[in-house]
Amino acid sequence: MMPVLKSALAGLLLTALSGAASAQSADTVTVYTSQPTEQMAAVIEAFNKDHPEIKVDLFRSGTTEVMNKLQAEFQAGSPQADVVLIADAVAMTRLKNDDRLMTYADAPVENLPASVVDPDRTFFGTKLITTGIIYNTNLVKTPPTSWKDLTAPDVASKLIMPSPLYSGAAVIHVGTVVQQPELGWDYYQTLADAGAVAGQGNGTVVDAVARGEKAYGIIIEYMALNAKAKGSPVDFVFPAEGVSVITQPVAILKGTKHEAAAKAFVDWQLSKAAQEQSVAQGYFPIFPDMTPPKGYPAVSSLKFLDADYTKMLGDDEANKKEFAELFGG
Repeated sequence: MMPVLKSALAGLLLTALSGAASAQSADTVTVYTSQPTEQMAAVIEAFNKDHPEIKVDLFRSGTTEVMNKLQAEFQAGSPQADVVLIADAVAMTRLKNDDRLMTYADAPVENLPASVVDPDRTFFGTKLITTGIIYNTNLVKTPPTSWKDLTAPDVASKLIMPSPLYSGAAVIHVGTVVQQPELGWDYYQTLADAGAVAGQGNGTVVDAVARGEKAYGIIIEYMALNAKAKGSPVDFVFPAEGVSVITQPVAILKGTKHEAAAKAFVDWQLSKAAQEQSVAQGYFPIFPDMTPPKGYPAVSSLKFLDADYTKMLGDDEANKKEFAELFGG
């Protein structure tokens, strides 16, 4: 072989080997999330089975704290997150409106309902999570069937709910309830006057009801039904008026330095494998052709409360202030 050709081939081989080594080297994606820590550990483990080359760093807290951390980092000019996964489409819409999210036009959304995909492809729903009523089966002999049942003085005085000052799911729930003509802020005033209290996130609610400190709670369904499945003396009601809904959207922050790894994480979140894991963790699937967890009603049987998320975004701070005046915070 001619020396020049041999040298050229050697150079190409070294380049190919270098590229292969680079592809195999671990990239890192930093995820800010409000999803429970135990669940996220399982998510990362499953993700790494498909993507062992990507290391996932995690910051986990309530949605409000996640957003506060992001805002502080934006102001400092040094955002650390690559991906945001939170239970609050209102907060995600705010990030979008502030031009903080990357457009991901090629995200794999073919199996998703159009209603959970941002039209500009900046964020994507990953789950279907509803809010209803939990109760302690040792303390409650006649379960409530509706939101209005909670306003009875002997019920409201034993009620705990998550706060929108901490929980993204509570932001959506409160914002939805106050938009209902038959409920509104009068509903929350009645609860407060009768002695209902607010905790922090949904975890404080399920713990208080399971321990019997409170007989009733307002909570996202999977926490209640998971606790029931594990033997806690609780059960869950999908209220007759309907349930509020969140979709736990995922998004990539604009300016990420780890775009390929961030896209891989989002792709996995929108995959069948992730949906199967969601069902195993007790979530309603977002893919319409998948079976919900054992003991859950069919999604088609649920009644959803109407919600105007654009209005909710505009009312967000006022809603939080009103809630804090009624329940503290």
